Parts: sequence; structure tokens; C-alpha cells
Amino acid sequence: MTKPTGASMYESAKKIYPREIGGRFDNLSKLATIILLGLFYAVPWMNWDERQAVLFDLPARKFYLVGLTLWPQDFPYLAMLLMILALSLFFFTALAGRLWCGFACPQTVWTEIFIWMEQWTEGTRSQRMKLDKAPWSWNKLRRKGSKQFLWISFSMWTGFTFVGYFTPVRELGAEILALNVGGWTLFWGLFYGFATYGNAGYMREQVCKYMCPYARFQSAMFDKDTLIISYDEERGEPRGGRKRSVDHKEAGLGDCIDCQLCVQVCPTGIDIREGLQYECIACAACIDACDSIMDKMNYPRGLVRYTTENALHSKSTHVLRPRMIVYAVILLALIAGLAASMATRTPLILDVIRDRNALYRELPGDMIENTYTLKLINQNEQDRTFVLDVTGVDGITLDGVGETITVEGGGVLSLPVRARAPREDSYGIMSIQFILTAVDDEDVTVAEDSRFLGPTP
Repeated sequence: MTKPTGASMYESAKKIYPREIGGRFDNLSKLATIILLGLFYAVPWMNWDERQAVLFDLPARKFYLVGLTLWPQDFPYLAMLLMILALSLFFFTALAGRLWCGFACPQTVWTEIFIWMEQWTEGTRSQRMKLDKAPWSWNKLRRKGSKQFLWISFSMWTGFTFVGYFTPVRELGAEILALNVGGWTLFWGLFYGFATYGNAGYMREQVCKYMCPYARFQSAMFDKDTLIISYDEERGEPRGGRKRSVDHKEAGLGDCIDCQLCVQVCPTGIDIREGLQYECIACAACIDACDSIMDKMNYPRGLVRYTTENALHSKSTHVLRPRMIVYAVILLALIAGLAASMATRTPLILDVIRDRNALYRELPGDMIENTYTLKLINQNEQDRTFVLDVTGVDGITLDGVGETITVEGGGVLSLPVRARAPREDSYGIMSIQFILTAVDDEDVTVAEDSRFLGPTP
């Protein structure tokens, strides 16, 4: 087939103008938006023990989470948390579809607030469509300019808040007012602000349809017992317009009056009546729209509803099925493991590095010496005093260490030590163990294994 001269093989996506709609799911969506955005913008300003409650201090390699201080050595906790979040996504998707996408995804939440600003400055769906088609005028410039001002201001505040999770937010604000912001700080603030502006202001549904990988593999997590938003085709067809006074059953019509309201409210522009589609983010706006029409027509609600494929075909639905049980058991085990690990976590880290430049030294008095560098990390916020001991070889002692060792709160101390043992007890390669114990609490103790080398027997 020959391409016509001057014809383009690419058709840009048509702009979607989501129509505002009220209802129970719309109220739930607004509540989720307010709570999630409120937490995002408020948390960096909260303090705990005279410091920022949540702060990821990358230069100091400390992560403050309210009363908990995590270090790079605590990466296993982060790995477990990520596994819990991933498995939770699988669990809730298998249970009730794309709940995350519809009510909690950052793309959805920020797009929602940007649409609110757009509706406030440009009006309803029909007014926005009319405004876009109208030639430029003072009214159009005023409305478009007001929207851009709100969008840009909100995006810049979002970028500032994002950086405030990695740089103390009050210090960051003072630096901005003094025009003394570092290069990387400025870059990430502008980058995140620009990403918010582009994704929530312009790309919107394009992110969900073409960029998000979740939409592509969601079908692998669905089954016939998964709750999804569905159109009851058996009840709704054949669709067609009619007056409210008409008995549609006698007229051979289904409950759907083909008003297109479910399409107009959809933020991704799909028609739910065509079946489940990967573009559907399960925001449930179509349910609110359809229920409002059913109320006006005095028809039962639920033509578009949360249901399962089995229920649509009058088959029994099973919530407790093998997949859900496996997900739940693994998820509970991971949560219990993380909680137990955090509860028994010792706020002390001891690393032992043996000197590789010398195998051992022979000292007067038939003594053998090995040298080590100990790194002590006090994960507590207060200064702490410790006692260091070594075991594993008869007669082994430490030299170069006082009776006690003090490490400042949140500090790291590199300590060179020498371990000495009698020659008759120090042949070959032997395992030893360094033990560090807090003076004020014997339960705060940590042990680290190492090796002690001596002459060949």
C-alpha cells in the first residue's frame, strides 16, 4: 500500500478532558489525595528529638525514620521492606485489581490535584474544550496564565519538598532565601519539579498507558475471581437512548442508555463497556457516573460495578483461593520477620579488618602478635562507652586499647589494636572473636569473627 503524498503515519494522541463527577468512589479518591499529599508535604517539617523526623542524610550515610536511625549496613531491612511492598502489590492486585493505580499511585494523586487546579481556573469539561478551541483573547490568556502559575508554583514546591527529604528542609529554605543553594540540590529540586509538571500537567494518562510497566503485566496477576471494574453486558445490552417514562424492557432495550458519561469521566479515555482494558486504572469514576444515571432513570445501580468474571457469568466467586493464601502466608512471614529483626536489632556495629601487610610478628617472651583495625559504629544518638574483649586462643590479650572505649552518638571510630598470644598456643590459623559490650547495658553487645595467624608447627 502506497503512502499518500504529504500524509503522516503518526497521529498524536487526542487531549482527554475528564468530566467531573461526584459519588462514593470520587469522595474516596479525594480523601486519598488529600491524605497522601498532606503526608508528603508535611512530614519533612516534623521534628523528633530536635532533628527532622524523616531524613535521608546521604553525605552522613544515615537514614532517620522517626526514632530509628538506619545505616548502610542496615540494607537488609530495606531489601525486606521492598519485598513486602512488592508482594503487597501482588496480593492486592490479585484480590481487587489495580487499587494502587486508582487511588494511591503518585501519578494518579498528582494528576488529580493538577486537574483540580485546571477546573478551578478554566471551568468545567465543556468550558475547557470551548476555551481550547477559542482564539487567543484576554480571557483565554488570563485563564491559561492562572493555570500555569498554579501548576509551576505547585511543581516547584513539590521539588523543594522532595529535596527536603535528603537535606534538612529548614536549612534548605534558608539557603534558597539567601540564594546560596548548591548545584546538585538545585538540579534535583528543578528536575523533580519539572517531572511533576510534565507528568501530572501534560502527559497524564500517557504515563499510565505507555510508560508504566505495571499495566503490561497486570493480566498475569488477575484471575476469574479478581475484583475488577466491569460492565454488565447481559443487563445493559442492547443499549440505546430512551425517555424516562418508556418501559425499556418492552422496547427491547437494556439498562444502558448510551449516554457516554462513563467515557467522559474516564481519565484515560476508554469505554469500559468494551471490556477490561490495560488502560483502565480502576479509579471507579465510571461506576459513580453510571450509578448517577441509574438513579435518574430509577434503574438498579451496578450496571458498571466492582465484580469478578465468575460473578458476571453467574458462577461462584472464591476469595480464599490458593494464590491468595500463598501470598498472604509469605507476606505475613516477611512482615513478622522484619518486625522481629527490628525489635532485636542491636544499635551497634563492629567491623574487624586484619592487617594484610604482615602475617604475624614475633615478640620477646615467645609472644606472637597480629594487628587489626576495628571500626566501631554507635547507632545510638547518645555517646556510649564500651568494653572490648577477644577470645578464641588461650592467653590472648589486646594491646593499644584502654579499659573502655567511648564512641560519640551516631559516630564512627577507627581503632587500631594488637592481639598477642603465647607462641605455644598460636600455631597455624586460628579463629578468634572480638566482643564489644556497652558498659551501661550488657544486652547491647556484638561479636565479630576474625583470624589469628601464627608460625607453622
